[in-house]
Amino acid sequence: MTMSAGWYLRRLSRMGPQEVAGRVGDAVRRRRWRSAQPDCPSVTGARFTAVLPAGTIAAVAPDAAKRLVAEADRLMDGLGEFFGVDRDDLADPDWSYDPKTGRRAPQVYAFDVPYRDEGTVGDIKQIWEPSRHQYLTVLAAAYAITGNERYAERVAEHLRSWWAANPPLRGVHWVSGIELGIRLLSWVWIRRLLEGWPGAAGLFEDNPVALNQIWHHQRWLAAFPSRGSSANNHVIAEDAGQLAAACAFDWFPSSARWRAGALRSLERQLRSNTYVSGLNRELATEYHGLVLELGLAAVAEADAAGVPVPASVRLVLLRMTDALAAVVDNRLRPPRQGDADDGHGLIVDGAGTDRWGSLLATGDAVFGRLDWWPAVTGSDVRTPLLAALIKPTELSVTRPASRPAHFADAGMTILRGPEEIWCRCDGGPHGFLSIAAHAHADALSVEVRHDGVDVLADPGTYCYHGQPEWRQYFRSTLGHNTLQLDGGDQSVSGGPFLWTRHAQTRVLVADTSGERVARWSAEHDGYQGSVHRRRVELTAESQELRLVDEVSGLRRTVNLAFHLGPAITADLVENRAQLTWTRDGEDRSAVLDLPAQLSWQAHRGESEPPLGWYSAGFGRKEPATTLIGTGSTDGTEGFTTVLRFRG
Repeated sequence: MTMSAGWYLRRLSRMGPQEVAGRVGDAVRRRRWRSAQPDCPSVTGARFTAVLPAGTIAAVAPDAAKRLVAEADRLMDGLGEFFGVDRDDLADPDWSYDPKTGRRAPQVYAFDVPYRDEGTVGDIKQIWEPSRHQYLTVLAAAYAITGNERYAERVAEHLRSWWAANPPLRGVHWVSGIELGIRLLSWVWIRRLLEGWPGAAGLFEDNPVALNQIWHHQRWLAAFPSRGSSANNHVIAEDAGQLAAACAFDWFPSSARWRAGALRSLERQLRSNTYVSGLNRELATEYHGLVLELGLAAVAEADAAGVPVPASVRLVLLRMTDALAAVVDNRLRPPRQGDADDGHGLIVDGAGTDRWGSLLATGDAVFGRLDWWPAVTGSDVRTPLLAALIKPTELSVTRPASRPAHFADAGMTILRGPEEIWCRCDGGPHGFLSIAAHAHADALSVEVRHDGVDVLADPGTYCYHGQPEWRQYFRSTLGHNTLQLDGGDQSVSGGPFLWTRHAQTRVLVADTSGERVARWSAEHDGYQGSVHRRRVELTAESQELRLVDEVSGLRRTVNLAFHLGPAITADLVENRAQLTWTRDGEDRSAVLDLPAQLSWQAHRGESEPPLGWYSAGFGRKEPATTLIGTGSTDGTEGFTTVLRFRG
């Protein structure tokens, strides 16, 4: 996907004067760096001291260790999977090759790489992901747990290969700051986990090539921070990686300056990226997880190096952890909201480890769990490693006495009923910053689960680059459980990571205190000339969820969408859908009574245009049933939908 001149003009219009000036400076610096590339300063006597405390590895639960080693063995066999693409070439990767398209990114000056152009470069996410080197942290962790040197030797082989193939400022891996930041964090943990292997010092502190790479990564991050309308999760990753490297690899004349700058920025950006309630301002749940992981890893590095961390950093991470504990369902699944690209801050666990349970376990170890937190029964490798480095700290803060259900600043409300009925109602801002890069046009959408199973589902994200019609569908209004007027979106898209007009949403009622009925109501002004208002009621005794949609203003054509989860089978007759699914070998069912004023059709797995899909993760999609009701707002007091679960 090559951005047009119009996209750049629209993007420019969302920037303030300070950001424009900063980006002009970046452009000048890129031109200068093309011909003036300094050498890494000479380093002598470097030592790595940020090691794990004695006994840390022994604290890893046996089942978590077993999953990790199984994953490491698959990687040793050259097998892996990135965004739905199975790889069998990881024994000796081609660092610029995209197996999805068969294309290879050009090895030119980094800022000349047209990385958004899939026709030239390939799928950039497929190329970038292995070079975050998080699969190497898995191999390094397997060495730490087993002592088997074959894992360490493979890590060393791949790092030397990568460093040789990607000299500073050459190629696609020197384009994006988030990639450099996460890669630095991976290198820190690789060095830490290889402590005890005889070749560790020779791979890192005694290796001029490694020193050159580490120094140039940090120089790059200091020069080109994400700024202004781009200061979202990217800047957190840049700061976390810079801080981690400047703490653990404190070997350069600029290390103290880089460390201080990264810590100042991290403190400021964590606060600006997070609501007071603790939810991430991007309102994209996977980025909440990414930012929380990065923040915890950054604090671990600072504590390991004895670098004082402002209390405000820990307070933000505490609030984020409490908020996560509040919004997950009974199976520890958080909302599926906004963009998601499967990004992680630190991976040292095998397949099957629950990401969200792992984060809550770390929160328990670092901050202490509250009585209302859901129980975490699984185990992971990462928690004991981070907890061994993060120092216990008394924080002066009042934490929620009971489980929050309404997050007023983020506009998120969770309605809960019997039989593990969970319903998320979206009445929040469209997104974060002027471009709302990771937002979806999903105002007033609902997401409903029964015992962790998606019944009314948020379809997900699927892709970012290269497939504009799919990118548009998965973030469109029609792609969510809400009401579309006149075939358009509530907010106006200016391109794949850009919104030029944002729907304004207002929550009118959020009453979650009653034991019998929970109520929520909100409205938005995204359709000029009309206001869409939705009321939701969850009645405990009858296990009934009632939605009423009202549209005031001009006469409009209507599409009301309900996206069912992939496990749900639907039998639609006129305006009633019988829903059935299986959970843990038990048959479950519900009835969905749809507004009779609309004409209803079921869609599944359609491609022209896309409709009826569910994306469980980035790069993956599967058919799922979508029910669409069409009609108009003329002569109706509202559209009532009732979902009844059967006991």
